[in-house]
Amino acid sequence: MRTYIFTTFLLFITSVFFAQQKEFSINWEESVNVSTSDKTYYVPGFNNQYFSFSPVYGLKYSNRWEVKSGLSPSSVKFTPLVTNTISIQDLKDLPLEALPTSPQFDSRTSVSRGKSNFEFSFSPVYYADNQVYKIERFRIEYTDGRSSSNFISIIQAADNSVLSSGDIYKFSVDKTGIFKLDKRFLESLGMNVRSINPQNLKIYGNGGAMLPLRNKDNQFFDPQENTIRVVGEADGRFDDEDYILFYAEGSLGFNAESLTHINAYTDKSYYFITASGGAGLRVQEQQQPIEAAASVINTFDDYQFYEVDERNLLNLGRRWFGERFDVINEQNFEFNFPNRVVSEPIDIRLYVAAISESPTVFTASVNGNQFANLPLLAINESILARGAAYDSYRFPDANPGIQANGDQLNVQINYLNNGNPSSTGFLDFIAIGAERKLQGTGEQFSFANNSVINAAGVGKYEIANAATISEVWEVTNKAAVTSVSNKEGLSIFSFKSRLGVSRKFVALDANDFYVPQQVNQSALVQNQNIKGSILAARGAIDYLMITSDLLRPQAERLANHNRNFRGLNVKVVSLEEIYNEFSSGNPDIGAIRNLIRNVYESAPSLEERLKYVCLFGDTSFDYKDRISNNNNIVPTFNTYFSFSQSQSYMTDDYFGSLDPEEGIIENGSPVGNGGADRLDVAVGRILADTPQLANSVVDKIISYDSQTALGRWRNNFLLVSDDVDLPWEFEELESTIDALGDQIQIEKPFINVKKIHSDSYVQQASAGGNRYPEVNEDIVNELEAGVLVMAYLGHGGENTLASEFIFTRDNAKALNNSDRLPLIVTVTCEFTRFDNPNRTAAGEELFWNSQGGAVGLVATTREISVRLGVSFNQQLTSELFSFGTNEIKSVAENLRETKNQINDDNRRVIFFIGDPAMKLGFAKPDIRLTSINDTPLTQQIDTLKALSRVRMAGEIVDASGNRLSAYSGDLSATVYDKYVNRQTLGNDGTRNAAGELLILDFKSLGAVLYRGQASVQNGVFNFEFVVPKDASIPIGNGRVNFYSKRTGIFEDQAGEDQRILVGGLNEDAPEDNEGPLINLYMNDEGFVNGGITNTSPTLLVKLEDENGINTASGIGHDLIAIVDGDEENPIILNDFYESDIDNFNIGKALRKLRDLEPGMHVVTVIAWDTYNNSSTADLQFIVAGDDELKLDRVLNYPNPFVNYTEFWFNHNRPFEPLEVQVQIFTISGKVVKTINQLVNTTGFLSREITWNGLDDFGQKIGKGVYVYKITVKSTLTNKKVEKIEKLVIL
Repeated sequence: MRTYIFTTFLLFITSVFFAQQKEFSINWEESVNVSTSDKTYYVPGFNNQYFSFSPVYGLKYSNRWEVKSGLSPSSVKFTPLVTNTISIQDLKDLPLEALPTSPQFDSRTSVSRGKSNFEFSFSPVYYADNQVYKIERFRIEYTDGRSSSNFISIIQAADNSVLSSGDIYKFSVDKTGIFKLDKRFLESLGMNVRSINPQNLKIYGNGGAMLPLRNKDNQFFDPQENTIRVVGEADGRFDDEDYILFYAEGSLGFNAESLTHINAYTDKSYYFITASGGAGLRVQEQQQPIEAAASVINTFDDYQFYEVDERNLLNLGRRWFGERFDVINEQNFEFNFPNRVVSEPIDIRLYVAAISESPTVFTASVNGNQFANLPLLAINESILARGAAYDSYRFPDANPGIQANGDQLNVQINYLNNGNPSSTGFLDFIAIGAERKLQGTGEQFSFANNSVINAAGVGKYEIANAATISEVWEVTNKAAVTSVSNKEGLSIFSFKSRLGVSRKFVALDANDFYVPQQVNQSALVQNQNIKGSILAARGAIDYLMITSDLLRPQAERLANHNRNFRGLNVKVVSLEEIYNEFSSGNPDIGAIRNLIRNVYESAPSLEERLKYVCLFGDTSFDYKDRISNNNNIVPTFNTYFSFSQSQSYMTDDYFGSLDPEEGIIENGSPVGNGGADRLDVAVGRILADTPQLANSVVDKIISYDSQTALGRWRNNFLLVSDDVDLPWEFEELESTIDALGDQIQIEKPFINVKKIHSDSYVQQASAGGNRYPEVNEDIVNELEAGVLVMAYLGHGGENTLASEFIFTRDNAKALNNSDRLPLIVTVTCEFTRFDNPNRTAAGEELFWNSQGGAVGLVATTREISVRLGVSFNQQLTSELFSFGTNEIKSVAENLRETKNQINDDNRRVIFFIGDPAMKLGFAKPDIRLTSINDTPLTQQIDTLKALSRVRMAGEIVDASGNRLSAYSGDLSATVYDKYVNRQTLGNDGTRNAAGELLILDFKSLGAVLYRGQASVQNGVFNFEFVVPKDASIPIGNGRVNFYSKRTGIFEDQAGEDQRILVGGLNEDAPEDNEGPLINLYMNDEGFVNGGITNTSPTLLVKLEDENGINTASGIGHDLIAIVDGDEENPIILNDFYESDIDNFNIGKALRKLRDLEPGMHVVTVIAWDTYNNSSTADLQFIVAGDDELKLDRVLNYPNPFVNYTEFWFNHNRPFEPLEVQVQIFTISGKVVKTINQLVNTTGFLSREITWNGLDDFGQKIGKGVYVYKITVKSTLTNKKVEKIEKLVIL
C-alpha cells in the first residue's frame, strides 16, 4: 500500500521575466455609509469596486488583475505617489485609533478554476507623525514571470485506502504518549486474537491535531502506518501476556491557526488496528552517531496549559471560553514544573476577553509578580466583545518572558470592571513554557529541547534519576520510531543524537503506559475506498455530495435526480467515510475540504473538473454538541474572530477554495489573510437535520424540475424594497433595486417585473411600531400566485424583512405555493442565520415549508453592510438573469462568480441554500405575436379598446426565429394595460440635504386585461378575449406576455410583445347586463355545500360569462372572496384567476384560506365580467379542528343496488393517507364482508371504495337490508372515527 500524498509540481518549459509597473488613482468621493443597521456609520469613500470596510480591520482599498503566472510577494513593490493630509473631521465616524500607522500593503496570487489573479490591498488612510494621510495615487512594480506552462497540481499514488480491505478495528486515545494494547483490549474491539499472526499487526492513524487550514500544508490523505512494538510476537502467537506499545498523539496541543490547545472538532483522536495483510512497521533500535558529542543536553522545554471550552460568548465563531470573571473577579491557577531551571525565564500565553460597555482591564501575575496589564475597549454596535492577550511566543519583544522562583507557579488573574457591575470577563487560556532539568519523575514523559535546532554536530542527551526509565523512543517520525534501551537501569542514562533538527522523545516507564478507549459504535470498520472508487478512476466527476449516514437515503434521491434530469456524474460520500479516510477518524472540516480538493484536482482536464459540491445537512456553531438541541450534521467553517455579528461568520466558501495557497478564508486570522481566497466550485447546502425534513426538501427540489411546476409564473420577477427612514436609504436601497428591475426588463423583456416598494403603500401605526399590512399581504399574494425570483433590498433580521415586518417567519411558514417555488434573494442581515439550532430564522422556514416557500435561497447568515448588499445585488442580478446571453448557469454557480468579483471579505456571509446544480426555470426563447384581429403586426393593427373583442395569433419559434412546426402544447397569455407611472409616498417624511421630501418616481406593470390559455398546434396558436371596460382610456403601448409548455416533455418557451396599443372605448359593443355564473367548492368539485374542511382549505371558484371575467383591478371591481362577512379584509383573487384553454368565457381561481376557527363558516365571492356586471355566490362549510378526525355524510351510491355501489364519506384530512375499513353485517349482526383500503384524497370527499355485492368467499349475497360500518383511521395521529348506515341489495 503506497502512501497517499499530495505533490505539487512547478513546470516551466521556458521562462522569461519582465519588470513591469502599474499606476493607479483613487477617486475619493463623498463619505459613505457602511452601517449594518439603521444607525449610520460614515467613513471616507472612494471607487465602489475597490472599496471594502470592516469594523475590525478598517478601511481597505482592494484590487486585482489577471496574470498568466503567479507573482511572488517579494517581487512586488508598493509606492504611494500622491499623498495628502486630511483633518480628523474628514474621517467622519472612523475613529483615529482605528487607523494603522502605515498603508500595510498586502498582496498574493489567487486562482479560480485555473485563472490566476494578482490581488492586493492596503489601507488608503493612515495615521503617522501626528497627521492623517490619504493616498490618492500609487504605483505597483513587479516582475512578471511568464512561462509556457501553468501551475499544475497532481494527485500522486491515488490507488487504494488502507481501509479498503481486511478486518480493521477503530479505537481512540485521549492524550499523547505511549499506549499499551493488551489481549483483553483487542478482544474487546472484537478481534479474534487467537487466529492472528501478531507479526502482521499494524496501527494506522495521523494523531489528533486539527488539519491545517491552508491547502498546501496538508500532506496526508489517508491514515498513515505507525511504528509499533509487539511484545511476544516472535512465536507467531498473541498470548495472554503479549501486548502492543505505540506512540499516539491526542487531540490536545497548541494550534497556531486557531490559537487554542483544544481541538475544535473532537476531544479524542482515533486509530485503526488490523492483523490483515503483511508484516507491519516495528520500533527499531536507534543507530547512534559514532562521533563524539560536542555538547550535553540535560534540560528540555516543557509546556503546560490551562484551557476549558465551556461557552461561546456570542454564539459566533470558533473561539470558546472558560471561567467567568464577574462577581468573582480574581481567580488563581496552579502549574507545576518539577525540576525547573529557575534561572531561565518562563514564557507565558494569556488570552482573555470581556463584554462591557465601558473600558475594563485584566491584570495577571505569577507568584505575586505582575507581568500583564491588559486593557479592553468598550463594546459597540459592531464589536460585541473585546479580546486581549499576552503572548511571549508570538510577540516576544512586547511580551517578554519573565523570571519566577520555584517549581510551583501560581498565576493570579484579576478583572477590573471599572465600576460597571454588568461587565463580565472571560478566560480563554493560560499557557506556560519553562525549561526543566532532564530527570525522571517515576512516570513516562515527553521531552524536546528547542535549542538543538540551531546547533550542529552531535549532542548527548543525559537523563538523571533514570533508574525506572526502561528506554527512550524518538517519535519525531511516527513511521520510523527508534528506541534506546536502559537495560541496566542506570540512574544517569544517556544517548547521542545529531543536532540541527527538531526532535521529540518519550522516556518510557515500564509501570506507566496509557490505556486506549473503545469507540461508542462497533469497533469493526466497514471496508471503504473513496480514493480507489472515486479518485483512482480519474473520471470526470461533476457533482460531489457530502452527507451523514442518517440523511444518505434522501441525498441519494437528490443525486439520482441530478443524474437523470441533468446528466451529471454525481458521487455521494458519507461523513464517516470521509473522516476515516481523510482525517484518520477525526471529525474535521479539513477532511471534507481535502476530499473535495482531491476530486477537483483528479479531473482529466481543467474543463472536466468538479463543478458542484452539496453539503447535505444542517450545521451549528457548536462542533461538539455542548449546547442543547444541537444539529451539527455537516459542519462548516467558522472564523477565529468571534466578537462581531458581521465579521464573525460561518462560511461554506472554505470547501470551495481549493488552490494551494487558499484555505485561511478570513482576513486578520492568526496566520494571515484569506480574504482573497476565491471559489473554484459552486457550493450549496441542504438545511435538514432529520430524514423527514430532508425528504420534504428533496421533494420540493425535484418537483421544481417536474412537468407540474411549469407555468406562467416562471415569467415573473418580484422586487421588494424597504422604506426610506434615512436619506441615504433612498439612493442605496429604494432607487438601486428599482433600477435593477428596470435593467432586468430591458435585458430580459419576457420577464414581468413586479415592484413592491414599501414606501408606495400607506404606512399604519400600531402598538408594536409602524407597519405596512398591505405590503405584507401583497408579498404573500405574489409569492402564492408565483414568481421565479423574489429579491429584497433593505434592512432585516432573523425573523423579518424590514423593521415594519413586511414579511415574517410566520408568513414563510404559511405560504402555499407548492408548484410555484421561487428563488428568494435576501442579501440583508441574518435573514437566514441557520447555525443556531435554538433559534429558527425566517429563511429556514421558507426552505422547510413543505407546502411551498422557496426552492432555494441566496441569503445572508450574518449582518452585512448596505453598501456591500447593494454592490452584491447588482453583480448577482447580472449573473442570475444572464445579461447579454441566453446561457443559464446554476444559481450556485451564479453566486460563485459573483463572490469572485467582490473584494469585500464580508461576502462570505452569503450562502446558497439549495441544490447547487439547480438552474432557474427560465423558459427558452421565443414566442412571437404575429397578428391581431387577423391583421399581421407588420401592418397597422387595431387598438385594443375597452369592450372590444380581440383575437390574437402567434407562433413558437427557435432562437433563430424559425417556427417550430412540430410543436404542440399549452400557452398562457397575459395582456397588460399600459405601464403605470407611480410615486412613493414619503411615509417617514425623510428629506435630503436640500430639505426636499424623498419621493421615488417608478414605472410598474399596467392592469391585467386578460389572462387565459390557448392550445398550440404545429407551433401556432390563437385566442380571443374581450377587453375589460376598466381598461385605461388614453392610448398607449400595452404589453402581452406569453408562456408555453410543450406537451409530453419538459420544455417551455416564453416571449412578449409591447407593440400593442391599448386605449379608447368600443362604442359599438353589444349589450350585456348579466353578471357571471359562479360555482364554489372547497378543494375539489366533489365538495357539497355545508361539508367539512380542515382549518386551511383551498377555495375553488369556477366562473362563466359570455364576455369573460374582469381582473383589471378597476376600483371596486376586483374578484374577491369574503369570509364570514369580513368586508374590511377581502381576499383578492385577480392574480389567481385564469380562463380555460381556448375558451375565455370560463375559468377558475384557486386560493388557500388560512387558520380558520373550528365551526360553521360562510365564504362569499363577488365576481365582475368585463362589462362590470357583478354576481355574488355563497358557500357554507364546517371547519373541524386539525387535531380531531371528522367523518360526515356517510352514504353508499347507488342505494339500493344490484352488483355495484360506492361508499362515500366526507372527512377533514385531505392529502393524508387514511386507513378505511367497511364491514357489512346482516340484520342479526353477522359479518358477511370486510373491505380494508388505504384512501388518499386531494379534497374532503372520498368515494374510492366500491363493492360488487359478493361476500368474503366470493358468493352472491341475498337480497335484503344490511347494515354497514365505516371506520376511518388517521395514519398520522392514529385517531379513528366510525359511523353506521344501512344499504339495500335488490
